[in-house]
Amino acid sequence: MLDHKDLEAEIHPLKNEERKSQENLGNPSKNEDNVKSAPPQSRLSRCRAAAFFLSLFLCLFVVFVVSFVIPCPDRPASQRMWRIDYSAAAAVSGANGSTLWERPVAQDVALVECAVPQPRGSEAPSACILVGRPSSFIAVNLFTGETLWNHSSSFSGNASILSPLLQVPDVDGDGAPDLLVLTQEREEVSGHLYSGSTGHQIGLRGSLGVDGESGFLLHVTRTASSLCGCSVKGLYEKVTGSGGPFKSDPHWESMLNATTRRMLSHSSGAVRYLMHVPGNAGADVLLVGSEAFVLLDGQELTPRWTPKAAHVLRKPIFGRYKPDTLAVAVENGTGTDRQILFLDLGTGAVLCSLALPSLPGGPLSASLPTADHRSAFFFWGLHELGSTSETETGEARHSLYMFHPTLPRVLLELANVSTHIVAFDAVLFEPSRHAAYILLTGPADSEAPGLVSVIKHKVRDLVPSSRVVRLGEGGPDSDQAIRDRFSRLRYQSEA
Repeated sequence: MLDHKDLEAEIHPLKNEERKSQENLGNPSKNEDNVKSAPPQSRLSRCRAAAFFLSLFLCLFVVFVVSFVIPCPDRPASQRMWRIDYSAAAAVSGANGSTLWERPVAQDVALVECAVPQPRGSEAPSACILVGRPSSFIAVNLFTGETLWNHSSSFSGNASILSPLLQVPDVDGDGAPDLLVLTQEREEVSGHLYSGSTGHQIGLRGSLGVDGESGFLLHVTRTASSLCGCSVKGLYEKVTGSGGPFKSDPHWESMLNATTRRMLSHSSGAVRYLMHVPGNAGADVLLVGSEAFVLLDGQELTPRWTPKAAHVLRKPIFGRYKPDTLAVAVENGTGTDRQILFLDLGTGAVLCSLALPSLPGGPLSASLPTADHRSAFFFWGLHELGSTSETETGEARHSLYMFHPTLPRVLLELANVSTHIVAFDAVLFEPSRHAAYILLTGPADSEAPGLVSVIKHKVRDLVPSSRVVRLGEGGPDSDQAIRDRFSRLRYQSEA
């Protein structure tokens, strides 16, 4: 048990210390004795305090040096807009349009495919493949333009190169995907297999026994890698004369006609596009025909859903209309009858429909993911949506419209272009910060000489001067309030 003095010291520690200090002041000799007899723990605590403040000072000094003294690495300043006119092949910086590398290419380039992976540890992590006529087959370093390999191709001079270049699983074991080039001569489609790291041909040319009207898609089933109409395993065995590393898929093999090696298309009319759709148990296949389109199960090839009859001539694009829910935007009809349909990929239900007349041969659409887990969509259409004078007078003015699902009855006209547009895409140069669109303009006739231009515009900088187009009855928000909402959009890269 504590006595009265000890109990008072526990309850009033400060008062007790004050009393002791006064007693020490009144008795200096006793104070000196206390100093001499100070326990080692008190001196150790003072050393610890000194070490703490010293380490804190060192940390602050290091932060100061790193933040203000050591210069940050230079990064190319991102320009809001740039334009380059050129007549030779070049790779340019997306930030400011500066030339990264430039080199001559074949006079007649039939196919260009970039971002082709190279073997781990090679001098270039990624390459651009250029296929030229009559017999040019070149790979260059994507970042420097240096030649990685250069061979003569085995394509016939009369053969047409079918795009895209297909990357198939590594056959020769060099660590890089191999390349399957499809060519068409008269009615026959042939496959040419090349090493992705050296460019050497693997085996001989193999006929696929299909025509080139339907397009091509490398589709991975749950048990094998297969090409619609012909398995990669069968093609490899045909061109090399030996077995390969591929597994067979008995279910898919049973669906291939033994004579024609064709599959049931599940579509009336010509098949125009075959597209992969991410699924929970593997990729499904979106089959777009001239009269209808259907989503097929990636393994069973049975229809998941088939919407009402549609007239789809353009390649659909994917995006998110609802948060974290994948949708497909389909261009239904052409000219003044064109509509944009947003379909839920899970059910095929129509989420939204936009009337957006267009000019013949307009650029393809695009989408960018936004930070609210939806997507911003970009479509090309007529400058005056309610008028047909542009199509009647031949004044080709393509207008770029921006759409976001949170404003389903509003379009934002960002720009209009009167020159011929060869290619268009919306891209993210800096994730979450820098959304831009890229235009490639040039002569309408690919055989005719003329100026070719690459143009970049930052999307956010075009919003303040954009035109608000209301579809149907307008909402309570003013045009400026709508522009402000589009300006506040933030973008993010796909996971």
